[in-house]
Amino acid sequence: MIKNWDQVALVPEFVDQGVDCYRLEGGDFLNEYYVVSEAETRKLMNHPEVVGYEVYKSLVNATSQMMYFLKEKKRITSANILSILRGALNYPLEESCYREHIRVHDISFMSCERVFAENGDMTGLAVKYSKMTVVPGSTLMIGDIIASGETLIYCLKAVIDHYRANNAELRNILFFTIGGTKGIEILEKMTAEIREYWPNFEGFITVYYEGVFCCYEDGDKGVSGVNRCLIDFIWRNGIVAPAFRRQTLSMRDPLFEKCTIYDGGARRYEIHEHIEEVLEFWEAILERKDQIDFHALLEEKLGHSLPISYEDWVKSCHYQALPEEECRWLYRQEIGFVESLRDVTLEEIAKKRIQEFTTTLKKYML
Repeated sequence: MIKNWDQVALVPEFVDQGVDCYRLEGGDFLNEYYVVSEAETRKLMNHPEVVGYEVYKSLVNATSQMMYFLKEKKRITSANILSILRGALNYPLEESCYREHIRVHDISFMSCERVFAENGDMTGLAVKYSKMTVVPGSTLMIGDIIASGETLIYCLKAVIDHYRANNAELRNILFFTIGGTKGIEILEKMTAEIREYWPNFEGFITVYYEGVFCCYEDGDKGVSGVNRCLIDFIWRNGIVAPAFRRQTLSMRDPLFEKCTIYDGGARRYEIHEHIEEVLEFWEAILERKDQIDFHALLEEKLGHSLPISYEDWVKSCHYQALPEEECRWLYRQEIGFVESLRDVTLEEIAKKRIQEFTTTLKKYML
């Protein structure tokens, strides 16, 4: 559990080129944590129909703007990009550095993939390939999804051990992620450990797209009974960017998807597997429609009990530092969203999503 998480607030940092940037404050953090929101990343995370190259393209503007911001703050020196193969290739780090005139000294590679048992549970990690370059005093840049955090821990330890073996140090580590709260726990712990042998290590600068989400905990399959623990992302116990909340609740169905992002590697490179996962989820919802408490599911997806007072809602959303006018508007929108679902059934939503998804991505289906 993150220390003082209840006191953490989303604080506006800047608005530029269509990108809203916030920082997390109030958690006595060793590191810097930001949340960025932009039209294309909101589209990516609200519509699992976005696949292939469009996944990569969706992240370019937000990533470039954050690179510019951090360069102006003089937080980035020469860059060494670590590409954790598959999912990490979705992140446009090299292109964003090029756009913002940041020198990329070298690019390192590591293959680290999840291994699943027949029942779908993750059993471990497998490394197939590794090529790491040492750039002393540099900013190490990484882009990857953080769910359970096991891949992150494994890869970071390998990189740090490699630098230490070569008597070199890193200035800081810049991390771009679609990820969850587990990442903050891991990075806070790792920073404390790293500073024991690198006292001048500045820490991690972590940029979350659209929010700091949370995974279903071990053994929790959610109200629906079909979610995967330690993998599927949810709003509950996380912090969602206001614009992302606004867009999601302006529609009906995105809130009820299995996961905010699904498998990033499959969405980009093995689209047929992504399609199978999405369809399997909605077909399972359709099959279990009469067993699922829709009100409890709605509370789970929104991340709090219903009804909820304005004051409790602001605390639950970590919006204490946002303008009251914006918060009031978002609160009223959520009340309207909940009311609009009064006569809606899960069967209706599931059938619609299956039809939409099949029609949109039919050309990718095997």
